[in-house]
Amino acid sequence: MKHIKSIITIGVVAITMVACSHIPPTPLVTSYKDGELPVPTGYESWPKFLSAVQRPEVKQVREIYINPIGHRTKMGESFPNGTLTVMEIYKALESSDGSPLKSSDGNFIKGELLKIAVMGKGAGWGDSVTPAELKNGDWIYSIYLADAKTTAPDNTGACRACHLPLTEKDYIFRYDEYFEKRAKQQ
Repeated sequence: MKHIKSIITIGVVAITMVACSHIPPTPLVTSYKDGELPVPTGYESWPKFLSAVQRPEVKQVREIYINPIGHRTKMGESFPNGTLTVMEIYKALESSDGSPLKSSDGNFIKGELLKIAVMGKGAGWGDSVTPAELKNGDWIYSIYLADAKTTAPDNTGACRACHLPLTEKDYIFRYDEYFEKRAKQQ
């Protein structure tokens, strides 16, 4: 009987440990401002928001990731608090005349990673934005150099100004393209 009790006790402890391991930890920081949101560790394992986004006007290729919280959003919905996107910004490889090199599919070929931009949404995160005219709901922005630690000299106000007209799409560029891509994958 003692042996059976020990097995049951061990089983209950194991079940409790497994169940508790799925409870997300309480965040150390509950509110961020522009420039404070760090590059999330392991974001490369998140679903791709979009891949190989071509930016001819700046000769760049972008890879955009979205965390699982945001990925659960359905078309027509706003992204929930806790949504994070990470955008890797690559310089397109160039030929000797400075024109971007293209692969056989006509897309730019990714070169050096230049920057990593993080966009995050949380309750009240956008409250401290100044000037208030640049508020993008509760979204905030951070931009880092390729090392993912050094803050880039870019002004997050430029991010805000660019995203500002997208209120109907929860301030997200390529909102429709993202959901159309997901629909095709199902």
